[in-house]
Amino acid sequence: MIEKTQKDEAAEPETATVEEPAEIKACVGATGGGEGAVSAIPPAELERLHADLVAALKTVFDPEIPVDIYELGLIYRLDVDDDRNIEVDMTLTAPGCPVAGEMPGWVENAVSSVPGVGQVKVKLVFDPPWDMSRMSDEARLALNMF
Repeated sequence: MIEKTQKDEAAEPETATVEEPAEIKACVGATGGGEGAVSAIPPAELERLHADLVAALKTVFDPEIPVDIYELGLIYRLDVDDDRNIEVDMTLTAPGCPVAGEMPGWVENAVSSVPGVGQVKVKLVFDPPWDMSRMSDEARLALNMF
């Protein structure tokens, strides 16, 4: 998800949008309440959960790249419902990635290890396709790609 400000739009006229790593979005009910839905989870707890989820995701690495999947920009969406069930949409650097069958399980295990999390569902998506513009500055620095 991207939040653009007027400053961002003025600074980047008609250029490709660089997506930032996923942000957590609280949803209402198991199917989600969509943007602007009010969560039963207190804001402070949601912030703690976000930090814990990001920390867990940062323990998962693409074995061919020495950067975690969160900083690589492979996590597209994190949704939390009121029962603290988590849905993750993620992608791979390439559809033919040798660990395509394993990495969603690694993500599910990492997210499941966060205290207070309910059920975890990880969905592998390829739209939009991943490209290097999704990497954080930290990832670019680690890979000497700045």
